[in-house]
Amino acid sequence: MFRPDPSPALTAAALRLGVAVVGGGITGLTAAYRLHRAGVRVRVFEAAGRVGGAIGTFCESGWMHECGPNTIQLNSRPVAELIKELGLSGQMLEANPLAKNRFLLRNGRICAVPRSPFGLVSTRLFSPAGKVRIFKDLFIEPHLRKQDVALSEFVAEHFGQEAVDRAFSAFVSGVYAGDAGQLSTKLSFPTLWRIERQYGSLIRGMVKLATERKRKGEPKTKLVSFAQGLQALPEALAKALPNGSVELGAEVSHLNPPRLGGPWTVRWQRDGVSQNEQFAAVLLALPAHQLVPLTIGLDPQESFAALSQVSSPPVTSLFLGFKRQDVPHPLNGFGMLVPPVENRKLLGVLFSSSLFPGRAPEGHVALTAMVGGSRLPEVALLDDAALLDLVRSELASIMGIKATPVYTRRVTWRHAIPQYTLGYEQFLDTIEVAEGTFPGLFVGGQVRDGISVPNCIEAGFRLAERCLA
Repeated sequence: MFRPDPSPALTAAALRLGVAVVGGGITGLTAAYRLHRAGVRVRVFEAAGRVGGAIGTFCESGWMHECGPNTIQLNSRPVAELIKELGLSGQMLEANPLAKNRFLLRNGRICAVPRSPFGLVSTRLFSPAGKVRIFKDLFIEPHLRKQDVALSEFVAEHFGQEAVDRAFSAFVSGVYAGDAGQLSTKLSFPTLWRIERQYGSLIRGMVKLATERKRKGEPKTKLVSFAQGLQALPEALAKALPNGSVELGAEVSHLNPPRLGGPWTVRWQRDGVSQNEQFAAVLLALPAHQLVPLTIGLDPQESFAALSQVSSPPVTSLFLGFKRQDVPHPLNGFGMLVPPVENRKLLGVLFSSSLFPGRAPEGHVALTAMVGGSRLPEVALLDDAALLDLVRSELASIMGIKATPVYTRRVTWRHAIPQYTLGYEQFLDTIEVAEGTFPGLFVGGQVRDGISVPNCIEAGFRLAERCLA
């Protein structure tokens, strides 16, 4: 897997000075862990009071609320091996088989998403003409596009506008909290981009990719978490580092690049007290809005100021606990997504207690309502009372839940998920220029490598490997 010995190119000075990792989310911790395993001294600087970044689990009185991602889609052998290395295999939980069931809202009614061609024929989600249009994708030939296109346009060309309006736009809202009409196909869904180039038809391409994965013996995709929630993963990574490696509440404000072959100087502060430390290299695993104020050297133009234009709209998750008898829906699935054409205030609702055990006390169920995103950012910023009233009204209308929740907990991310919109390459160029200007500077994570938990873990792998190359 990952070689335990450092590259010969990593000098004795680098081993002595070590590497600074700025950002204690899953990307930064994975990179630090890999570097430590290669014999390199690491220091992780995290501005918050805990590790994990967007990954966080809150437990209280039998309730377990995931503050960010709720699952890991485990389809990567390196990620699976990392979990095993960290000793978490015994704590890993596979999602309830019912999680394969997904629901969409159509005309105010909850409809199951079809999971087979027969299900597509019989579903109420699409009109007869819409169903015929979806199957026309099978006849699309491979072709190379001259330029990127919005996701909505790309999917409409393959499956028709009804599929975009009634299904795919809701999926994009659920994954990115974004707008399919604004997101780049090439950057947001690179797998679909590659499938079209190689196979034409997305349906045929997905089938062939699944067959190829099976032939290679690659693990089947599964949704997982841990008995104590996803927070167990970043905590295990931090625990695997030497004592004193992770500085919490440590905000890095300035990076002074090497001069005449000297070291990097990292200026950080905690509780108003500044400190300087020297390193052979610096790894930045920060979201765009945290990269922006970071200064490199003396020239303000050498900073990441251009990334201030990256859109990362606010998202709020409202965790609600109910008595089981107060929820009419069987909650027999992963959750429900709401297409924008429904003109609702919700992005979707996760059936949290149906996914894994231990998410709600006996005789109770837990739902997580997601609001905000690109379409309705203002909803994510409502005060607690207004937000609860709005969500309860929506749940009463859609799911028939009239009762008052017995437990509530809110988490708002003011800068949630970076939107890989058309033209996002300009921000990737900004990062590449910074790396090219300052040898020993490496940047990775959601801002450039994908937004899923596996994407961010693999970004950490690559950061460590690039540093050791």
